[in-house]
Amino acid sequence: MPSIQLLVGTRKGVFTLSGSAARDSWSLEGPFVAGLEVNHAVLDPRTGMSYATANDPWFGPVVRYRVAGDETWVDARKSPRFSGDPQPSVEGEEQVPWFARESTVIERVWAIQPGPSDQPGVMYAGVAPAALFSSRDGGVTWQENEALSNHPTRPTWVPGAGGMALHSIVLDPANASRMWIAISSAGVFRTEDGGKSWEPTCQGIRSEQAEFDPNIPLYPEHGQCVHHVEHAAGANDRLYAQSHLGTYRSDNGGDSWVDITPGLPSQFGLAMTVHPHDPETAYVVPLVGGEFRCPPGGRLAVWRTRDAGANWAPLSNGLPEENAYMGVYRQSLCTDVMDPAGIYFGTNTGQLYASADEGESWKLITQNLPPIESVSANVLD
Repeated sequence: MPSIQLLVGTRKGVFTLSGSAARDSWSLEGPFVAGLEVNHAVLDPRTGMSYATANDPWFGPVVRYRVAGDETWVDARKSPRFSGDPQPSVEGEEQVPWFARESTVIERVWAIQPGPSDQPGVMYAGVAPAALFSSRDGGVTWQENEALSNHPTRPTWVPGAGGMALHSIVLDPANASRMWIAISSAGVFRTEDGGKSWEPTCQGIRSEQAEFDPNIPLYPEHGQCVHHVEHAAGANDRLYAQSHLGTYRSDNGGDSWVDITPGLPSQFGLAMTVHPHDPETAYVVPLVGGEFRCPPGGRLAVWRTRDAGANWAPLSNGLPEENAYMGVYRQSLCTDVMDPAGIYFGTNTGQLYASADEGESWKLITQNLPPIESVSANVLD
């Protein structure tokens, strides 16, 4: 029988939870990468290796990984770095805090994404200030995507509240040369040639900057604060996006977007995920605006659409329905690939919830963790 493994990235390291296929009992291990802030932890299904974006507040961020079957996590030999920014010092050398270095530095590694199934050594990482890095050797060394870093729109990019972060890396399941990235606050960009060139694909997404600057159009070519992007299940051109000012769907690979916010209690949110088998189904966790970032009315609920955003329904059976003032970060809501699908999310107050019936009911599977930054679910044979 298969089992489920959850990798949970927190502000104090990585935890793993192992559960049965019934998803009714769990065992907790960790912390690994203890003491470091992990924005994203994932398991690569192609190799069984685990990866974490380990952000050291003193010596800077690194990618750390663990080989399948090994308990030891090791630093990449060459983590994402801009030209001129050295790697963390080796033992015995004088160590210089990252913020004291003269060159432009990587502030944080935000996201990590395994590459296409037929390219087992390829990995991608998104960082702040916004840039995309790739690895061709399973995460041992990383190289900057110069085409994105030198994009002609870059001088106009501005940071969101959490910095200028590249946080979403979305692969096209049918075309290994095609992918999307999202940046707060620069918008969504697409490549059709494996990263050699990029084009903004934001038409139809509202800009929150237009509310403060009359010179910025409400629907600009780029510059929107998009919080998260997901590809719908299957070989299609459907994408879902959660932004600062709404929830959106694209049916043409990002060429245009339609607003599917009506029916939700808030236009703001960070977390989004999609059903693993049904392209019509997606999940979000609405929050009250950027100034509060807690569930509307103090009622924690995951909202689901089963018709591509035409209608939404709250799923709160088993969740706190009053005095719930926590948030759910952008990488902290996910699904497994079982049937029925399991849905999981973690909060910034340390609770981790699971649903074995696609969100119809929820169970608190652990609590008192450090603030949860990410949750990823993996089915193991």
